Amino acid sequence: MSSLPETAPHSAKSVPLVIVSIAFLLLLASLDQTIVSTALPTIVADLGGLDHLSWVVTSYILASTISAPIYGKLGDLYGRRNIVVVSVGIFLLGSALCGLASSMSFLIASRALQGLGGGGLFVLALSVIGDVIPPRERGKVQAMFAVVFSLSSVTGPLIGGWFVDAFTWHWIFYINIPFGLASVITFTFSFEPTGRRKQRQIDVWGALSLIIGLGSLTLLTSLGGRSLAWGSMETLVLGALAVGGLLAFVWCETWAPEPILPLELFRRNTFVVTSILGFITGACMFGAVTFLPMYLQVSKAISPTMSGLALVPLTAGILTSSTLAGRYMGRTGRYWILPLVGMGMLSVGMLTLTRLAPDSSMWLFCVQIGIVGFGMGFVFPVMTTAVQNSVPHKQMGTATASGVLFRQVGGSLGVAVFGAIFAARVASDFQSLGLELGGDGEGIAISPAMASQLPAEMHGPLASLIAEATHPIYWIAAIMGALGFITSLFLKEERLKERGDPEYPEHPDSKQPDSELKTN
Repeated sequence: MSSLPETAPHSAKSVPLVIVSIAFLLLLASLDQTIVSTALPTIVADLGGLDHLSWVVTSYILASTISAPIYGKLGDLYGRRNIVVVSVGIFLLGSALCGLASSMSFLIASRALQGLGGGGLFVLALSVIGDVIPPRERGKVQAMFAVVFSLSSVTGPLIGGWFVDAFTWHWIFYINIPFGLASVITFTFSFEPTGRRKQRQIDVWGALSLIIGLGSLTLLTSLGGRSLAWGSMETLVLGALAVGGLLAFVWCETWAPEPILPLELFRRNTFVVTSILGFITGACMFGAVTFLPMYLQVSKAISPTMSGLALVPLTAGILTSSTLAGRYMGRTGRYWILPLVGMGMLSVGMLTLTRLAPDSSMWLFCVQIGIVGFGMGFVFPVMTTAVQNSVPHKQMGTATASGVLFRQVGGSLGVAVFGAIFAARVASDFQSLGLELGGDGEGIAISPAMASQLPAEMHGPLASLIAEATHPIYWIAAIMGALGFITSLFLKEERLKERGDPEYPEHPDSKQPDSELKTN
């Protein structure tokens, strides 16, 4: 038993400062999922350890995924300001150690530590906004966070490449330290704790079983079909641990005094529907969009930098529609129509991508991914805002973390399944082009540099092969979008609370004048 603060609405000295500081922390955490990818060849050349290359990325994703729901519960129990400081501290310590790494093993361990901190930043950023802004005004800020998250997925590889070229790969990690410290100091001084205390218990067994279940599932989806054959003993063991750990977690949550994920949440329509939508958008965002750079760089033969710029319409679509969605929710207090429109557009956009070809117009491609981004932007702000609006404040962090969890798991499974489909489709025709499969057991050896050196008579068939290999992926993503549209029909709308509502008696920013609150 320990002395813990009773969760209640918090007050903020300056809501804009809270938002900006949290947005920067979220940007740092999300960038570190993607910024390392373009620097990996340089890191391997410096540290060696080619056989452990994938673990530089996997260790971060693994640690951030398993820690996210635990941070959500700890924030509800201990107070989010305290847990933000802990999360940022772990993240920055991991960043510093990554920059100092002199071996691949040390780098992988440091990336895992960094991920343990980064996983908390995702959840806590969304939960803190729930502390300082009423639900009806929350959509606009959640939309901004959605843009930050999607922007990092597009710009991360570009920024990583620039750091490697202009400085050294170490600065990919060192740059987190000054920005992280400035952000957490700003947050600490602008976000006030409640100061109330209450005795609570920690769900230790639930946490352990969740770590085993989610950790095994993340490893299975990250390594299955790549480093581990699907039928290997290691894969079967990971699958058994994933199922066993998650079943044990459900059992633990039925009797835990303070469960990490209260099963009663699954009796709430909003929680169930938004969790399904989060899983689908995660799979589409991480799984399907992952293969667009391959299409652009191999089939269209454009540079990595230009391929990153070509994905800007995706982010622009998310920015535009999420802003419109936030304004709509703020003006009307309603949201039911938004995921319907978003999932419909997402499905249509993915359907158009099933026609990708080497000679497809770049203008048409920009319109296609713009439609995909426009659809996602309508869904992202609704998922978090709706579920936070429907649960008691004491469960807000837990419910928010669960939404992030389903999105992360959807992304991991999407990347694994779509990657297996893509690899199988390419492998079936790859050798017919006179090219060789990779000799390291890691799959097909193909890169933009290799493709650019091929004779013209071979590059054309290869470009067509890569484009056609993406078609099944986008057919599946289009079907998932359609299922999301059907799921959205069952969403029960609850009017978003606002200042002055009887259901929202203690506004978390009662100390501030309305003029300051409206600046966000």
